[in-house]
Amino acid sequence: MHERLHEFVDAVGRLSAANRSPVDVAAGVAERLHDLIVDCDFLESAHRRTNPSEPCANLVHVAPDRSFSVVSFVWGPGQTTCVHDHVCWCVVGVLEGSEEETRYRLMGDAGGSWLEPGERRRLYPGEVCVLVPPDEDVHQVRNVGDDVAISIHVYGADIERLGTSINRRFSDLPMHAPGERSGAPQRWRQRPPA
Repeated sequence: MHERLHEFVDAVGRLSAANRSPVDVAAGVAERLHDLIVDCDFLESAHRRTNPSEPCANLVHVAPDRSFSVVSFVWGPGQTTCVHDHVCWCVVGVLEGSEEETRYRLMGDAGGSWLEPGERRRLYPGEVCVLVPPDEDVHQVRNVGDDVAISIHVYGADIERLGTSINRRFSDLPMHAPGERSGAPQRWRQRPPA
C-alpha cells in the first residue's frame, strides 16, 4: 500500500474508532480525503480498472475491524448511477475528470411517493462531497466529461461483505419538479443515533 494511502486509512481508522456521530466521522474523513486526492500517485493500476457498460467499483481497502471501506470508482464518459441512497455515511472525492451529482428529495402525499430534484453540481479533481443517511442521501452521479473520471469513495461499512453501498434504488418512483405537486418530505428509515 502506498505510504500516503496508508496514512489516510490509519487516520480514518482512528476517526471511526472514536465512536463519534456519523456526521462528525464523515466530516473528519472529508478533511483527510481532500488531502489525499491532491495527487493520484497513491492509486495502483489494479484500482483503475474500467467497465465498458457501467461505473467500475474497485475495492482499495477494508479496515481490519470492517468499520469502513475505500473504493475507487472509474467512470467511462457518459456512465451514470441509478438514483440511490446508501447503507452508511459516504465521502466522495474526485481524483481525475469530473462528475455531476444531482441530489433528490423523497416526497409524498396520500397518493404516493415521488422524487424532486434538488441541488446539481459538478465536482472537479480535489473536490469532496459528503452524504450521511438519512439526510441529503439520495443522489445520482454521472461522468459528464469526454474522458475517464475517477473518484475515491470512503464508506462507513464493510463494502466487501455487503457487496454494495446502495441501500435502495429509487428507479420505480416518478420525478416531479419542486412545487409541481403538493406533498411533504418522506422518511423511509430511522435516523441514526447522534
